[in-house]
Amino acid sequence: MAAPNRFRRVRSQLPTCYYEGFLEKKSIKDKMGRTLWTSLCGNALFFYNNTKDSVYIEKLELSDLVSVNDDRCRDRNLDAARFTLHMKNEDIKMIAPSLEARELWKGFMLSVSKLSVPSSLNLLPGQIHMMKEIIEKEKIRQRLLSSPPPPSASANYVTLQSDMPSCYHNVNRVEAEYLLERNTVRGNLLLRPGHDGTSFALTTRQDINGPVFRHYRVSRRHEGGFAIALETPITCETLHDVINCLLEKTNGVLVPLLMEEHYEKNITFIETDKENGERNVLCPKVPSPAPPMPPPKPGNTSDFVTNNFNEKQRRLNVFCFNVDAERKALVPPGYSKTTSRSNSLSSTPKNVPKRQHVDIHELQEVLNRRRNQD
Repeated sequence: MAAPNRFRRVRSQLPTCYYEGFLEKKSIKDKMGRTLWTSLCGNALFFYNNTKDSVYIEKLELSDLVSVNDDRCRDRNLDAARFTLHMKNEDIKMIAPSLEARELWKGFMLSVSKLSVPSSLNLLPGQIHMMKEIIEKEKIRQRLLSSPPPPSASANYVTLQSDMPSCYHNVNRVEAEYLLERNTVRGNLLLRPGHDGTSFALTTRQDINGPVFRHYRVSRRHEGGFAIALETPITCETLHDVINCLLEKTNGVLVPLLMEEHYEKNITFIETDKENGERNVLCPKVPSPAPPMPPPKPGNTSDFVTNNFNEKQRRLNVFCFNVDAERKALVPPGYSKTTSRSNSLSSTPKNVPKRQHVDIHELQEVLNRRRNQD
């Protein structure tokens, strides 16, 4: 019985894809063959209706592959190439779109299932090198799945798993029951570490005249994969398959517990009022970023420098004439003397000629001499 789509892992959760393409698949149970998009991920084939689907419709474990033989039967499509997968329990007929594609599919399937490059195929040196790299990747993947963690790293073993189901929670038996009891709406099944640090456990919660909790041990197999420890043990390749198996056996009654993490959107803190002693939750205002300065208008750079210099000279001239009233008025060249001590330029006698250009350095010298005289 095939598991419903919602219990299957999407492509992003599958092992690394080594090769993919269209294949026509026909088993003994199928009356007609179907052309499906096929992906070789890890040591299993995953079949999709088309290239855009994210959830597979069938899965074929290559760990049961015995041999692969070419099928010499003629086909209407002269370019098509038939071959047969001899599994332990059945034979599955495949049709590749070309002879070259058939050789590649046979090479990849035999490489990941036997962990050696087949010598009976017509492969190019580049294709052989590619299969050797895939074999090394598959050996590392299977080693990580099958090798038990060192005793000193048992506490960190769970966090190092690269393909952990989303319903995994690092809690013990009592905490698992409490977590399921407090989150009945979100799910009733979770995966947790076992008591020995090298195994796992499944905890479920159901209502039968009250809450009923059950715990299932998930142990690691020496030859690779996992096993649900029942009267008749159920073997699975990965922990994801363990979860999917339980969902399939219970017809979807069990739902994985998925905890959505919540993050605050504002900074808040609690402060006690010094006058009345009340404690209030405060949210400080975060200053908004300053708007960007508008770019300068396009123009002549020399005009900008000249205008800036003239503005500074004007301010300096005004400062020189606005001297403290207690000091004697300065008389720049070109101006007549006056007895007025007013700081305002409006009190300048009418017979004063128009202001001429004032030398800044000369004004500075006059100012210094006046200070020395005082």
